[in-house]
Amino acid sequence: MARALISVSDKTGIVALAQTLQAAGVELLSTGGTFRAITEAGIAVKEVAEITGFPEMMDGRVKTLHPLIHGGLLALRNNALHMQAAKEHGIEMIDYVIVNLYPFSQTIAKNDATLDDAIENIDIGGPSMLRAAAKNYPYVVVLVDPSDYGWVGERVAKAEVITQEERFSLAAKVFRHSAAYDAKIAEYLTKQVGETFPDSLSLTYTKAMNLRYGENPHQQAAFYTSSQKVYPSLQTAVQKQGKELSYNNIQDANAALDLLLEFEEPTVVAVKHMNPCGVGTGRNASEAFKRAYEADPVSIFGGIIACNRVIDADVAKELTELFLEIVMAPAFTEDALTVLGKKKNVRVLELGEFGPVQISSSGSTLRNVRGGLLVQESDSRIVTSKDLKVVTHRVPTKEELDELLFAWKIVKHVKSNAIVLTKNHQSIGIGAGQMNRVGAAQIAIAQAGNEATGCVLASDAFFPMPDTLEAAAKAGIHAIIQPGGSIKDQLSIDVANEFGIAMVFTGVRHFRH
Repeated sequence: MARALISVSDKTGIVALAQTLQAAGVELLSTGGTFRAITEAGIAVKEVAEITGFPEMMDGRVKTLHPLIHGGLLALRNNALHMQAAKEHGIEMIDYVIVNLYPFSQTIAKNDATLDDAIENIDIGGPSMLRAAAKNYPYVVVLVDPSDYGWVGERVAKAEVITQEERFSLAAKVFRHSAAYDAKIAEYLTKQVGETFPDSLSLTYTKAMNLRYGENPHQQAAFYTSSQKVYPSLQTAVQKQGKELSYNNIQDANAALDLLLEFEEPTVVAVKHMNPCGVGTGRNASEAFKRAYEADPVSIFGGIIACNRVIDADVAKELTELFLEIVMAPAFTEDALTVLGKKKNVRVLELGEFGPVQISSSGSTLRNVRGGLLVQESDSRIVTSKDLKVVTHRVPTKEELDELLFAWKIVKHVKSNAIVLTKNHQSIGIGAGQMNRVGAAQIAIAQAGNEATGCVLASDAFFPMPDTLEAAAKAGIHAIIQPGGSIKDQLSIDVANEFGIAMVFTGVRHFRH
């Protein structure tokens, strides 16, 4: 008689599978809560303790770690010595293993979870059984994912073969699952001991969806998410309508959200190719959108719009006049969704409620390089007026300081070298991703045109030469915010003083590559 060992924390679908196995003549073995659930459903099942001769003990910490269990999982059926040893020691074979693990990730996700809670939810016996069964996949069918219960149960019911290829695939899934489980434990405990960059780095993500293609049609791609929920994020956003998200959509939408989360006041961010092309704040979402749109009505074509306020029907009508890839907001009124529904291909993402200012990029950023991975703390530094050092004769006015900080929030999210011009809490010109700083300034000034006069200018890094200052002065810039720190700072300060420009240093650089 075939035997199945069942021990699951997540009992989804387990009773139905147990019924199917029993009907097919499979003897069932189980433990603890799983044993009770199967018994209460009227299904005959033996306790593992009845097989091993040892009761569950130490609050269930010890129950399946026994030769009579693991011998039945690991014995090679085509090895005469293995089978002779099994016969001598009364070890019966186990043909099916259905196991999932203690809810470690769910436990540590709770706000009130303690270290003791986390430790108690580190499964020991479960991974051991899974790994043993997966190692011996030619003889043991191992299930860790409830989504596999249906097709496997159907095969057993029909007495159909589960092929070696299918068994191997199930085994590979087990090792992915156990590796992810261990990685999450390692990540949590590493944080508990305060190590930022440990000697080895274990990462685990779960596939959320396959994407049509990557950055370009010839590249395959998928979107993976972490087990820890992040709000708001692309991971937790609810898509209300539109086509499936693409690789580039997710990149651009994340860039828009990162910038949007810098602001508390009603703000709209427009992003194209990972760079903001328009940013505006206002008294409400409508005014903020108009400012963001007017900042660059050309580049916004085919772009991403993100707003930190509920979008109503009036704003939705304005949005539908543009070709947009994505519209994101904490929520949409029903009327707004009806209006947006007229543009069926526009992806509408509901982000959920925003809290106070929160830099979504907190934590670490990762980047692949040939043969390795770069890991750094995320650029979550917030600069306030208290951090600013006035370095020119002219001191910026209160209004200019406010505008400078607005521009600083934007330039932080523009690819380096980056220059941003703003006026009245609206981006006026953005120079992104240039090989030299004066080139970025010239692009921003050219985009601003006549509106450059009276703007403030933000630079993501210091000025190595006074040429950027000279270009700004010629364009009519009134105030400048930059990190400072160049050995030639004084040259720029002298030019600013010559033209009556107020300039402040932040002491913080925001390179973005």
